[in-house]
Amino acid sequence: MLTVTSRRVHLLQSFQTLIDHKIQVEEELSMSYTVWYLHGTENAAADEKLINLGLRIGGFFSDGGWYANSKRVLLACKQLCLANNSTPQNWCRTLECCRKLLHVQAAYCEFLQAAKTHQLAMELIERLKKAGYNDYNYAAIYTEFSILFYMKSEYNEAYRWSIEALEELKPGLSARVTVDVLRQAAKSCVLKREFQRAGLLIRQAVYLAKEVFGVDHPVYSNVLIDYGFYWLNFDNIINSVNLYRDALAIRKEIFGGRNLHVALAHEDLAYALYVFEYRSGEFPEASVHIEKAISIMLKLLHGDHLLLASAKRINALILEEIALDNTSAPLSRQNLLYKAESLHLSALKSAKEAFGERNVQTAKHYGNLGRVYQSMRRCKEAEIMHLKAICIKEELLGPDDHEVGLSIGHLASLYNYHMNRYRDAEELYYRSIAISLKLFGKSYSGLEYDYHGLLNVYTKLNEYPKVLKYATILNNWKMLRDKHLESEEPTIDPKRRPQPIKEIIETFFSM
Repeated sequence: MLTVTSRRVHLLQSFQTLIDHKIQVEEELSMSYTVWYLHGTENAAADEKLINLGLRIGGFFSDGGWYANSKRVLLACKQLCLANNSTPQNWCRTLECCRKLLHVQAAYCEFLQAAKTHQLAMELIERLKKAGYNDYNYAAIYTEFSILFYMKSEYNEAYRWSIEALEELKPGLSARVTVDVLRQAAKSCVLKREFQRAGLLIRQAVYLAKEVFGVDHPVYSNVLIDYGFYWLNFDNIINSVNLYRDALAIRKEIFGGRNLHVALAHEDLAYALYVFEYRSGEFPEASVHIEKAISIMLKLLHGDHLLLASAKRINALILEEIALDNTSAPLSRQNLLYKAESLHLSALKSAKEAFGERNVQTAKHYGNLGRVYQSMRRCKEAEIMHLKAICIKEELLGPDDHEVGLSIGHLASLYNYHMNRYRDAEELYYRSIAISLKLFGKSYSGLEYDYHGLLNVYTKLNEYPKVLKYATILNNWKMLRDKHLESEEPTIDPKRRPQPIKEIIETFFSM
């Protein structure tokens, strides 16, 4: 059945339906495979057949989001590969097993095990290159390296490996591999704020996936998620929301309501809606989707899993904003803030255990705690958290990164609205504005908060010429923002087709 790739979606649906009805077909198959492996065989042909079957089953379970069972199969398959690993062709097969296993371990946030798989893959690549074996394309495995470092928030390494993968991308590779290489490279470019390059790659991935797989396939939903990520970071939230909605609809159609892929799509949509609804102070849709994400994850993951911690962080952000808008019920407000603090502390603990102190995710959690403490009027604690976030982000990303700008803006807000340190706030606002203008231009949405902040600073300092100056700048920003939103192209052109991959790669490296 696994060889009939044109019916893969229907097979995924069939398995998920069985799982929903408490028939643990994925458990049965993965256990059966492991038993076959443990019985062993002295027959090379039988081993060959079992290895190929393991690669297919492991990949299928990975596509379905059944990562624990995929990992079980692929670990057994890896041992079989290593026991039959004497020729360059065998090394390639073992490397392919490592590629699939690495994808599962990274997606499931099992980073210690992933590091071992990564090391084995690197050794196999070195062996192949030393032997002068040129019949293996490294684009797919390099992409998995990039995904691993992306999941660990080591963005420079993620970017480096995604560029290596692009250099290996050739016209003869499968559409699935080509799409995965393009979308991961696009994500890496987004994190480096190379938006023109990212846009080129992710659009190609969208049109290629649409043409080859169709609009009801998991591959297309994966690309839409990454296209939504691009627009979220490129400051067009409504485009991002719409793409996440489409991706969620595809995944729900395939997997129903009790699947990890569906939960992650709910989480992505919840965060985009949180950003979209931020100005209104009301978060009805965002709350619904993050609650669904957490509900599904609680059924599928252990309580302190890193994926669940990520969803809880978004829930905490939403609860905090709801609390700030809840002026009529002080007790309810405090309860929501305490709950948000607890969720952020839990997420910080998970991040520090998984990544250590000097990591972008850890820094984000410090910043989130800073915002909660600011809302709770615990100003000194808030300042400490924001300063920690800024220090880590500057060390890892450089002084002019967007993440640094966000944390600087939050500290400026604390100084401005709660600590009466107006000159300190003024200096920070200028720095935050400079970063935003450099990365996004004069119509960037985040500038609104910095301009309002400076208006408050100069009003408090009775510097009325500067109040007038920034009132004018804010009005000009509003006009530019309206023009920017009106001029946006449609996210997906129904008539457009993918370009030859060679042209895309040449254009990318000429930018």
